[in-house]
Amino acid sequence: MSRQAQRAGFVAVVGRPNAGKSTLLNHLAGEKLAMVSKKAQATRKRMNIIVMHDNAQIIFVDTPGLHEKEKLLNRFMLEEALKAVGDADLILFLAPASDSIEAYEEFLEKIARKGTPHLVVLTKTDRVSNEKLLKKIGEYQKYQDRFEALIPYSVKREGDKKQLLDAVASRLPEHPWLFDPELLTTETIRDIYRELIREALFEKLSEEIPYESDVVIDRVEEGETIDRVYATIITEKETQKRMIIGNGGESIRRVGSYARKLMETFSGKKIYLDLHVVVRKGWSRDKKALEKIGYRF
Repeated sequence: MSRQAQRAGFVAVVGRPNAGKSTLLNHLAGEKLAMVSKKAQATRKRMNIIVMHDNAQIIFVDTPGLHEKEKLLNRFMLEEALKAVGDADLILFLAPASDSIEAYEEFLEKIARKGTPHLVVLTKTDRVSNEKLLKKIGEYQKYQDRFEALIPYSVKREGDKKQLLDAVASRLPEHPWLFDPELLTTETIRDIYRELIREALFEKLSEEIPYESDVVIDRVEEGETIDRVYATIITEKETQKRMIIGNGGESIRRVGSYARKLMETFSGKKIYLDLHVVVRKGWSRDKKALEKIGYRF
């Protein structure tokens, strides 16, 4: 019996903000790698997440949500999503099962004309009744000549994972694996720690936290049993800084404590985390300021 040829390729994961992209990718990877937040547009940069499945190496590319806004940071995020689509062998378009199909129709107009094949993945299907799910599938059927497959998905149903990975792997080109199969991501430890701190910031300050906040990793000192991480939270106004710090530093301690737990779970090490907050007025609208903290246009 001949050995199956290896397959490898990039799969762009797109959809509106809060479509469930990062949650799905963490589920597929079996690890907490992508940032998950209830706050819209929390993901700002592309992130490669590598999943090995049978003879295939699937490089999923997590992207910012597709949206149209005028702010420079938002334009950067849209460009990140478009670049991921342009470089991909396959696209996964994610849409919550409760959504209208309007976002998908916009996707067809702006993205799918590039000619890259795509699958439609209906997420959060456990939150709707079977009747509503069947109705939603019916709405997509009028575009069945445009997508390769339509796959209902819930992270609560383990069988869905294999079905989706089978569908993706079979559509990748025959190609030697592009990365060491032991790798889970091409991101550096600094990038992952940054995202975990951002997640803690959004999670623990919820709706209070201003959208124009970000995190810069100043330095990481890696040890065998402990990593020492020094980071700065950037925001645009003094009032926002006071909000993040909280009365007597209560809020920043809450963020730091949660961030350490996320980082320790990921690294398997103890984490020493040193957090500071600074004000940089207008940073999210200034190209040089954005590039300085890692947003390359």
